[in-house]
Amino acid sequence: MEATASPIVDEAAPAANAKRNTGRRNGGPARLRSLRSPRRPRIWFEVLLVAASYWVYSLVRNAVPEQRTAALRNADWIWSAERYLGIAVEQTVNHAVNSMTWLIVSMNYYYATLHFVVTVCVLVWLFRCHPGRYAAARLALFATTGVALLGYYLYPLAPPRLMTSGHFIDTVLVHHTWGSMASGNFKNMSNQYAAMPSMHIGWSLWCGLTVFALASAPWARVLALLYPTLTLVVIVSTANHFWLDALGGMACLTFGYAVSYAWYGSLPHHLPKRVPLPGARTRLACLSTADAPVGTRREAADAAAGRR
Repeated sequence: MEATASPIVDEAAPAANAKRNTGRRNGGPARLRSLRSPRRPRIWFEVLLVAASYWVYSLVRNAVPEQRTAALRNADWIWSAERYLGIAVEQTVNHAVNSMTWLIVSMNYYYATLHFVVTVCVLVWLFRCHPGRYAAARLALFATTGVALLGYYLYPLAPPRLMTSGHFIDTVLVHHTWGSMASGNFKNMSNQYAAMPSMHIGWSLWCGLTVFALASAPWARVLALLYPTLTLVVIVSTANHFWLDALGGMACLTFGYAVSYAWYGSLPHHLPKRVPLPGARTRLACLSTADAPVGTRREAADAAAGRR
């Protein structure tokens, strides 16, 4: 008696083969593919994650030993290198802006507040308006911040205002404004020798690039470009950073975007603006099984629709 193939096996085999082939093409198990796919962020999780991450960042940053001697030596080297290259304009800018009280006081408050306020606002905007791109952009920001901690540990650097030979002005102390966490009454709460890289530049440039790439209003894109530019002027005018600290922040941001690209396979602004809810995504996956037989596709559609 000749054996006949089971119709169940015949229908299931092409679908199983297609699933295996898809797994090979995507280069990993389904669980890994799911983790690397954009998904809708959850507000409670994101609030806890951002708060915990910033707490850990501040804790680790301030736990780095304050190597005063090495930090001052490195600052002297940076200053000498900039003078050799002809770009040592920090002292001139610092003294010129300090002569205009209203301007330097405004910059002190800018340095103390916008660093946090603008970054949080951009995260909230991404969460609400671009949920499909939020996780990738957030990963780039977190990776940028994480690698900066390594820089603080490996290369302690005094800001210009703490140099003994640079004759810079600590504008927060002079004008008695509430400003840098490393000046005045706050100096014992923060590591004063964590100037390289500048996360004021790293974060502001992340904000600027994100808004410039995703905003549709021309005025918003212009402001996006002005924000990191103005931040660069502020960190130099207040003697909190050298120009080269800004380059360090840019290098960290480049690393952050590389990590995000490696995980998601695309830059944040190239990902879909919105992603379906998990249940809707499952139904769409069932309905799009193009390699399955007609009968299998019909059964999957019925199951997705709730029919038995």
